[in-house]
Amino acid sequence: MAMPEICSSKGCGNAATWAVLWNNPKIHTPDRRKTWLACDEHKATLSDFLDRRGFLRDVEPFTGSDA
Repeated sequence: MAMPEICSSKGCGNAATWAVLWNNPKIHTPDRRKTWLACDEHKATLSDFLDRRGFLRDVEPFTGSDA
């Protein structure tokens, strides 16, 4: 049985329910998307952190990886 993916917030061990998609336009091509996973509690703080830097591209529900 696979372990659930957890939130990317430092020290959080909650299961991820959101995918926070971002890129740094200084180093990534416009179509590149990096992903941070977030629980309900940290969705806003992770999104806000990236948005303040101009990196946030999208936030979508996370249902698990295909791997």
